[in-house]
Parts: sequence; structure tokens; C-alpha cells
Amino acid sequence: MLVIVAHPDDEAVGCGILLQRMKSPSVAFMTNGAPSNRYFWDAYQSRQNYATVRRRESQSALAQLGYLTVGRFDAPDQELFRNLAEAREWLALMVEHDRPQAILTHAYEGGHPDHDACSFLGAVIGRTFDIPVWEMPLYRLIDDRLVRQRFVNDDNVTIVATQDERNRKQKMISSYRSQFEFLREFQTVAEDYRPQPEHDFLQPPHEGILNYESWGWGISGRDLCLEFGEALKSIAGERVGKTA
Repeated sequence: MLVIVAHPDDEAVGCGILLQRMKSPSVAFMTNGAPSNRYFWDAYQSRQNYATVRRRESQSALAQLGYLTVGRFDAPDQELFRNLAEAREWLALMVEHDRPQAILTHAYEGGHPDHDACSFLGAVIGRTFDIPVWEMPLYRLIDDRLVRQRFVNDDNVTIVATQDERNRKQKMISSYRSQFEFLREFQTVAEDYRPQPEHDFLQPPHEGILNYESWGWGISGRDLCLEFGEALKSIAGERVGKTA
């Protein structure tokens, strides 16, 4: 399986149990985990230093799993939706090389713009290569409350960790010391998955305020949808060109 995640730590929180059950998985990190806002990296002196810390933390976390393939597209954090064409091309090369039987990525839930961009990229790559796509929830805003690791509907598959799997997942999460305050709210007992629905990426994930809109980053769901629409037009143009 190819696991497409936005940030170093998403793989540990979102699918740290399932990764332990996979044979030779591939993990694609689509951003470097370092936003442009100094607020996130000021304690590390520079944005690059912060990105380096997050990369090293991911290496420590994934060392808990043994052998796996790791790819890094390294778009700036919060800006993956502005780099869709390059990200799609990079992922296509990774799929051609690794030949995964399935793709796992983020749910389209409005939690983080990079998560939603990964959901879009997973859907596009899945259709391009005729590979089934599954998704996992991380967090979303419901009635002004941040809800973690849960789909709104119950159409999901739940896996429950053994004690050894839970311990190993906790070690993976603990490797991300720079994210401790945020990650400590996530649980390690079970994980939910479902086949990716036919999301309408020209519309925001849900009505009302999205989680990342509430965080005041100056990024809206509509901003992402505009970029998704342009990417879909480009893909359609490529297909017409190939058949002409």
C-alpha cells in the first residue's frame, strides 16, 4: 500500500496500527511540516531548522516499523494546494516505481488544507492508475468542537490494536516531540478506515466553518476548491491531448 500523508506525524497518528500490519508499505510525505508563519518555528531559529527537526522525527518514528519505502515531496506546510500539478506528477512517478495495490490517504474533512489536498491527490492518482483508494480521518470541526479520528457517518472499518501494536504506535507518536502538545489528544487504541467516497472536490468538505478557517490562516475551503477545479481542467486537457 502507498500511504499518502500531508505531514510528518500524520502517518503515526492516522495509521500507526495499520502500518504495523502491512508488508513493505510506502509512505509519501507531501509537505515538509514547516509553515511560513514564524509562530510555528520561532523556537527553532529558522523555518529550515524546523523542517529538519520534523524530518528527523519522522525517521525516528518510522524506524519502529522496520523496512518501508519513504518518499518526500516536501511542499511548504499549508501550501500543498498551490502545488498540485507538481505533486501529482511526483506521485505518479512513485506509483509507477512501487506499483502499490491500494492507496491510503486523508479524509476530505476540512481539518487542514494539506489533508484535503492529499485527499484530492489520492483520488486523482487512484483514478489515473485504477487503484482503490481508502481514507482515514484525523480531525474536523463539528459544532465548534474539534473531533479527532472519527468519521461523521459510521460506514467505516475499525481495527483495534493489540497491546504490542498500541505500544509501538505510542512510540511512533512520542518520536514527534515538536508536536507533543497537539498529538497528546489523539488515542492509540483503534483506527477507522473506509473506501474513499466520490467526493465533490469543487465544493468544500462540509457546510459551515472548516477547522482551518477557524484557525485564521487566511485559507478558505473555496480557495482549495478553485485550485482543485483548475487541476481537474488540466487533467481533462491532458486526456484530450492524448486521444487527439
